[in-house]
Amino acid sequence: MERSKRLGTENPAKLLLMFSMPAIVGLLVQACYNVTNRIFIGNTVGSLGIAGITVGFPAMMIQVAFGAMVGMGATTLVSIRLGQGRKEEAERVMGNAVVLLFITSLLITAFGFTFMEPMLRLFGASDAVLPYAREYMEIVILGTVFGLLSFGMNNFLRAEGNPGKAMVTMLISSICNIILTFLFVTVFKWGMRGSAFATIISQAASASWIITHFALGKGELKIRRKNFRLQRGLVTTILFMGLSPFAMQFAQSFLGGLLNNSLKTYGGDLAISGMGIVMTLMSLIVMPIIGVNGGAQPIVGYNFGARKYERVMQVLKYALLGATAIAVFGFIMTRIYSVQLITLFNRHDAELIAFGSRALLVYTLAMPIIGLQMVGAGFFQAIGKPVHSMLLSLSRQVLVFIPCLLILPRFFGLDGILYAGPVADTVSTIITVTWLIMELSNLKRKHRGSVTPDGSKDGSQVVDSVFTLKP
Repeated sequence: MERSKRLGTENPAKLLLMFSMPAIVGLLVQACYNVTNRIFIGNTVGSLGIAGITVGFPAMMIQVAFGAMVGMGATTLVSIRLGQGRKEEAERVMGNAVVLLFITSLLITAFGFTFMEPMLRLFGASDAVLPYAREYMEIVILGTVFGLLSFGMNNFLRAEGNPGKAMVTMLISSICNIILTFLFVTVFKWGMRGSAFATIISQAASASWIITHFALGKGELKIRRKNFRLQRGLVTTILFMGLSPFAMQFAQSFLGGLLNNSLKTYGGDLAISGMGIVMTLMSLIVMPIIGVNGGAQPIVGYNFGARKYERVMQVLKYALLGATAIAVFGFIMTRIYSVQLITLFNRHDAELIAFGSRALLVYTLAMPIIGLQMVGAGFFQAIGKPVHSMLLSLSRQVLVFIPCLLILPRFFGLDGILYAGPVADTVSTIITVTWLIMELSNLKRKHRGSVTPDGSKDGSQVVDSVFTLKP
């Protein structure tokens, strides 16, 4: 219990750094795997191989969506229960979540094999790209159970106050993946199948590591057989809490398919390959921001459950500053090294390099402000308002982006697709910041003149000082 109690006592800035850095390192290594994987494929199989992975990506995001719904939904509940001092209920949540992850993975695997080809066609696979995408996804779908357990349960490590081990879990998967991809693709020349085998073996290693941790009770939470019995009310709450991350990831899958089809219409397979590279490079910036967001959520959830509202607001402030700093750095790097970054993936295709470098410059125009949007949406998830969080997440990925993607190309062709990204980022950030200010104002009115259990400031002082630089 002492490990989780520090969430409510230690310096908020120090806590956020402590929780975010392991997540940032782990996710950054994972992003580096995605980059190196496409570099290996691009320089051995070619641009059609990159297009094959890009077409398969929306299908993989469906896996992630269900893992996020169960894993992150349960994590929000676990963090709040630990903050309330209700450890047994937190373990019951985790036990139900493990069973849900396993059942969901079996359903996804069965669905994936049944509808593999029509699904890949739906996500933009042409006749030329389909064999590459199918060869890759037929193997990846076999590892769904490992992927969901690893991704879903890793959130519990941060919830129990163990971010270092959460980082190790991601490092195991990512480093193993990089090494195996190099061996299978570059050395053994297994092509798309080599990359897919590397992925599922690495996920299995990561899942085994994290299950061992909780099964042996090495942390504060422990997997107990009695908690495997599904409880309808608990399952409903977990799924409800996970609506926002599920909607965000599922929307990303839907938009990936829509984007691929638009690219195929206006630019062909080459455009799909180029945007696949752009999205991969963007993950190097987005993943650290997700790390900041993920590091902040258990701290916010714990302190919100403990009614320590001043600390909630302080964590939010530092998370917004950190995410924005990362986004601005990424924006600068894309301005300076756009051509060099694209060349890493294929040194010989001049047309791919020309399109990819320009696409990178245009699509990332609004990158400096995406940290505000992502952390703002995550804040509502952490305080137990998943519907608010879901709507804010969807404002960027669906409510604005889809109309832009459908309308702008009709007037500007392929350029319209590229500009849809920054337009959606800008509008959704404005909406998110507006909602965030309203939420802070509500807290100010609700807690004006009240004192939190630890004797901290009243609600008015909390909200008025949240965006100052004093810890």
